Amino acid sequence: MKLYCIGIGPGGEEQMTLRAVRALEKCDCVAGYGLYLDLIENLIEGKERVQTGMTKEVDRCTAARDLAKQGKTVAVVSSGDAGVYGMAGLLLEVCENDPEIEVEVIPGITAACSGGAVLGSPMTCDFACVSLSDLLTPWEVIEQRLRGAAQGDFCIALYNPASKKRTDHLRRACDILLETQPPETVCGLVRNIGREGEEYTLTTLGALRDTTVDMLTTVFVGNSRTRVVNGRMVTPRGYRGV
Repeated sequence: MKLYCIGIGPGGEEQMTLRAVRALEKCDCVAGYGLYLDLIENLIEGKERVQTGMTKEVDRCTAARDLAKQGKTVAVVSSGDAGVYGMAGLLLEVCENDPEIEVEVIPGITAACSGGAVLGSPMTCDFACVSLSDLLTPWEVIEQRLRGAAQGDFCIALYNPASKKRTDHLRRACDILLETQPPETVCGLVRNIGREGEEYTLTTLGALRDTTVDMLTTVFVGNSRTRVVNGRMVTPRGYRGV
């Protein structure tokens, strides 16, 4: 019994690892959120699709587990990396009482890396990833993590910065970061990473507070050394002679 959990990266098949592509080739069924299945449509043609919407992640993983128990080779796909706000942890939990199922997690390019490459090199040094979604994590915990990252002078990648219901979370996050970080701290935003309509903007922490974003945007907050180099966001690592 074989069950893959595959990170498909930010966009289409050209941004997937060869290991992920080869795993999909072996599968009879592929489970995932509809948008992510559409992004790899050419790779899963003719395979059974198990498609569920947002907030139906448990149903998705349970269906994949049950198909694997029927003897089918199944993949559960996540955008970015399956282990970074993806399905890997949940899938392993769902299969906890089914040790006969071999679960293989295949990594992908997460937004902190793919979005950082669009901006330049904001994550060259130590960095933190924080999701601003309080659907599964209490906002009080998110606040603690933001303060800890800011006090440690980490570069920060902010995932899930806003949604239709969470319109003020980025502003609230910026207010927390501004407690210790200066308003001129270099920041960047990337929308539609690796997909049609990809765009990026450089800004400052002070201006970021009043910027409108959505769930397709990843936000990057620099540390005290981050600067703009020829229009790109760069956090120097500190090499001598530069």
